[in-house]
Amino acid sequence: MNVKHLVSDLCRNPAHTKWIAPLFVLGDAFLCALIIWKIPYTEIDWTTYMQQIALYLAGERDYTLIKGDTGPLVYPAAHVYNYAALYHVTDEGRDILFGQILFAVLYLVTLVAVMACYRQSGAPPYLFPLLVLSKRLHSVFVLRLFNDGLAACAMWVAILLFLNRKWTAGVVVWSTGVAVKMTLLLLAPAIAVVTVLSLSVVPSIRLGVVALLVQVLLAIPFLQGNATGYVARAFELTRQFMFKWTVNWRFVGEEWFLSKQFSGALLALHLCLLVVFAATRWLEPSGSSLPAFIRNLLQGRQRTVLLPKSFTMTAMLTSLAIGLLCARSLHYQFFAYLSWATPFLLWRARFHPIIIYVIWGLQEWAWNVYPSTNLSSSVVVFSLAVQVLGVLLNSKSALRKEHVQ
Repeated sequence: MNVKHLVSDLCRNPAHTKWIAPLFVLGDAFLCALIIWKIPYTEIDWTTYMQQIALYLAGERDYTLIKGDTGPLVYPAAHVYNYAALYHVTDEGRDILFGQILFAVLYLVTLVAVMACYRQSGAPPYLFPLLVLSKRLHSVFVLRLFNDGLAACAMWVAILLFLNRKWTAGVVVWSTGVAVKMTLLLLAPAIAVVTVLSLSVVPSIRLGVVALLVQVLLAIPFLQGNATGYVARAFELTRQFMFKWTVNWRFVGEEWFLSKQFSGALLALHLCLLVVFAATRWLEPSGSSLPAFIRNLLQGRQRTVLLPKSFTMTAMLTSLAIGLLCARSLHYQFFAYLSWATPFLLWRARFHPIIIYVIWGLQEWAWNVYPSTNLSSSVVVFSLAVQVLGVLLNSKSALRKEHVQ
């Protein structure tokens, strides 16, 4: 019985994460080194990134004229600056091994931020193995050198800053991440709700202005070259999706996948889920219904709330998961955002640890099937739906079940 109690305490007591987390980080550092040493690098976008950066460094500032072998530059300005730095330190992109080492460091920095978020949110130790075991996640960072690793790092550092109520710094880091890849815009609804609950409307609007200013300041060289071209390319909302690359909705068939009706249905579902979460989960700390909350805001009577860290992190990650669930096409590199969010969301949905491990395993399997199949894409959507609906249906009131931190 004593051994059973010891094992249970070791797996469930968040106090143990203080010493468990560093051990996992150290072990993952060795795993990253082993992957770089033993598994061949896979060329996908790195060469194109370097070709585009070469044009930028040669003086080109018109986004519509910056291209590479696999297509035009379609990411915002911070992507350009980050890969320009990588261009210089990797001998114009030729020293791929050093680039992999740098991305392994980026991976470990992000992992440290993720584990800090988990620790501060009271997550149990049994979740931590799931943070270091993903084959696809290691591949995205150290074998493909995708910019999603940079954006994911910015996302988790921003979440960590928000948990510690460093609002301005959090918004600056988050907005900089958006300027690497606009996937991070999926967090915007939760950020808006959390800041309004914590600070009230006017300070939240100021933070929104800060986020916008970050985008403008980073983009100035390209706005001067061709402002319309920059916005159209870097934040293209009408991009055509190719059915052959989709990871998630392949099982609906190509005709339906490419249809405007399907796109509209997903957008409607996205908006409905955001409204439902806002009304039933995200506004719980205010003690008001959605109509009453809006009325109090307009009348300037809404009181601020000191939010539990676990509540803040849950709101951020459910906003992300909702967006990924309702995205028409996810590519393999999008797993950089989802992988570390999944264990926490499944835990917040109050699933048994065995169920958490099973769903995590199914999701990991599905994201490693290449090319995707009807079955694997169904599992991708299913696992995301379980995370979103699990939190919606099974999480308890933050005010009733958690202490304000």
